[in-house]
Amino acid sequence: MRLTLVALLCVSASTWAAQPDCSNAPTQTAMNECVGKSLKAADQKLNETYRTLAAKISKDGAEQLKKTQRAWLAWRDAQCEFDSMGSRDGSIHSMIQAMCVEDLTKAQTKRLDAQMHCQEGDIIGCGGQ
Repeated sequence: MRLTLVALLCVSASTWAAQPDCSNAPTQTAMNECVGKSLKAADQKLNETYRTLAAKISKDGAEQLKKTQRAWLAWRDAQCEFDSMGSRDGSIHSMIQAMCVEDLTKAQTKRLDAQMHCQEGDIIGCGGQ
Protein backbone atom coordinates (compact mmCIF):
# COMPACT_ATOMS: atom_id res chain seq x y z
CA MET A 1 0.00 0.00 0.00
CA ARG A 2 2.74 2.44 0.99
CA LEU A 3 4.76 1.62 -2.15
CA THR A 4 1.69 2.20 -4.35
CA LEU A 5 1.08 5.60 -2.78
CA VAL A 6 4.70 6.63 -3.31
CA ALA A 7 4.56 5.46 -6.93
CA LEU A 8 1.34 7.43 -7.52
CA LEU A 9 2.85 10.55 -5.99
CA CYS A 10 5.93 10.24 -8.19
CA VAL A 11 3.84 9.76 -11.34
CA SER A 12 1.56 12.66 -10.37
CA ALA A 13 4.51 14.94 -9.64
CA SER A 14 6.24 14.10 -12.91
CA THR A 15 3.01 14.58 -14.85
CA TRP A 16 2.40 17.92 -13.15
CA ALA A 17 5.98 19.02 -13.79
CA ALA A 18 5.62 18.14 -17.47
CA GLN A 19 2.62 20.46 -17.92
CA PRO A 20 3.64 23.63 -19.77
CA ASP A 21 2.98 27.07 -18.35
CA CYS A 22 0.39 28.18 -20.88
CA SER A 23 0.72 31.83 -19.93
CA ASN A 24 4.35 31.75 -21.10
CA ALA A 25 4.95 28.58 -23.12
CA PRO A 26 8.65 28.52 -24.07
CA THR A 27 8.56 26.18 -27.08
CA GLN A 28 6.38 25.49 -30.08
CA THR A 29 5.60 22.06 -28.65
CA ALA A 30 4.44 23.60 -25.38
CA MET A 31 2.35 26.17 -27.25
CA ASN A 32 0.77 23.38 -29.32
CA GLU A 33 -0.07 21.48 -26.12
CA CYS A 34 -1.67 24.56 -24.59
CA VAL A 35 -3.74 25.33 -27.67
CA GLY A 36 -4.73 21.67 -27.87
CA LYS A 37 -6.01 21.71 -24.28
CA SER A 38 -7.91 24.91 -24.89
CA LEU A 39 -9.46 23.50 -28.06
CA LYS A 40 -10.47 20.32 -26.25
CA ALA A 41 -12.25 22.38 -23.57
CA ALA A 42 -14.04 24.45 -26.24
CA ASP A 43 -15.09 21.28 -28.06
CA GLN A 44 -16.44 19.75 -24.84
CA LYS A 45 -18.47 22.91 -24.16
CA LEU A 46 -19.85 22.83 -27.71
CA ASN A 47 -20.87 19.18 -27.31
CA GLU A 48 -22.58 19.88 -23.97
CA THR A 49 -24.46 22.83 -25.43
CA TYR A 50 -25.46 20.84 -28.51
CA ARG A 51 -26.80 17.93 -26.40
CA THR A 52 -28.72 20.29 -24.13
CA LEU A 53 -30.30 22.09 -27.08
CA ALA A 54 -31.12 18.85 -28.91
CA ALA A 55 -32.92 17.55 -25.82
CA LYS A 56 -34.93 20.76 -25.48
CA ILE A 57 -36.25 21.19 -29.01
CA SER A 58 -38.81 19.29 -31.08
CA LYS A 59 -38.00 16.09 -32.94
CA ASP A 60 -38.00 17.96 -36.26
CA GLY A 61 -35.82 20.68 -34.75
CA ALA A 62 -33.37 18.08 -33.44
CA GLU A 63 -33.11 16.43 -36.87
CA GLN A 64 -32.44 19.80 -38.51
CA LEU A 65 -29.95 20.69 -35.78
CA LYS A 66 -28.07 17.44 -36.46
CA LYS A 67 -27.89 18.17 -40.20
CA THR A 68 -26.88 21.75 -39.53
CA GLN A 69 -24.16 20.80 -37.07
CA ARG A 70 -22.66 18.27 -39.48
CA ALA A 71 -22.59 20.88 -42.23
CA TRP A 72 -21.12 23.44 -39.82
CA LEU A 73 -18.32 21.03 -38.82
CA ALA A 74 -17.38 20.53 -42.48
CA TRP A 75 -17.47 24.30 -43.07
CA ARG A 76 -15.42 25.02 -39.93
CA ASP A 77 -12.70 22.58 -40.90
CA ALA A 78 -12.57 23.84 -44.50
CA GLN A 79 -12.55 27.47 -43.35
CA CYS A 80 -9.66 26.85 -40.95
CA GLU A 81 -7.75 24.95 -43.61
CA PHE A 82 -8.11 28.02 -45.84
CA ASP A 83 -7.34 30.51 -43.07
CA SER A 84 -4.15 28.70 -42.07
CA MET A 85 -2.73 28.19 -45.57
CA GLY A 86 -0.07 30.83 -44.97
CA SER A 87 1.54 28.70 -42.27
CA ARG A 88 1.17 25.36 -44.07
CA ASP A 89 4.90 24.65 -44.31
CA GLY A 90 5.82 25.93 -40.85
CA SER A 91 6.06 24.38 -37.43
CA ILE A 92 3.39 26.82 -36.26
CA HIS A 93 0.76 25.45 -38.68
CA SER A 94 -0.98 23.03 -36.33
CA MET A 95 -1.24 25.72 -33.67
CA ILE A 96 -2.66 28.30 -36.10
CA GLN A 97 -5.18 25.79 -37.40
CA ALA A 98 -6.20 24.73 -33.87
CA MET A 99 -6.65 28.36 -32.83
CA CYS A 100 -8.95 28.92 -35.78
CA VAL A 101 -10.98 25.81 -34.95
CA GLU A 102 -11.23 26.93 -31.33
CA ASP A 103 -12.43 30.43 -32.27
CA LEU A 104 -15.11 29.10 -34.61
CA THR A 105 -16.12 26.44 -32.08
CA LYS A 106 -16.61 29.06 -29.39
CA ALA A 107 -18.70 31.16 -31.78
CA GLN A 108 -20.88 28.15 -32.63
CA THR A 109 -21.32 27.34 -28.95
CA LYS A 110 -22.52 30.89 -28.37
CA ARG A 111 -24.91 30.58 -31.31
CA LEU A 112 -26.37 27.30 -30.04
CA ASP A 113 -26.61 28.63 -26.50
CA ALA A 114 -28.61 31.60 -27.77
CA GLN A 115 -31.11 29.13 -29.26
CA MET A 116 -31.86 27.87 -25.76
CA HIS A 117 -32.83 31.35 -24.57
CA CYS A 118 -35.28 32.37 -27.26
CA GLN A 119 -38.36 34.25 -26.20
CA GLU A 120 -41.75 32.87 -27.20
CA GLY A 121 -42.71 34.23 -30.60
CA ASP A 122 -39.14 35.15 -31.54
CA ILE A 123 -38.93 33.79 -35.07
CA ILE A 124 -35.79 35.61 -36.17
CA GLY A 125 -32.69 33.62 -35.34
CA CYS A 126 -34.49 31.10 -33.14
CA GLY A 127 -35.27 28.38 -35.62
CA GLY A 128 -38.89 28.02 -34.57
CA GLN A 129 -38.08 24.70 -33.01
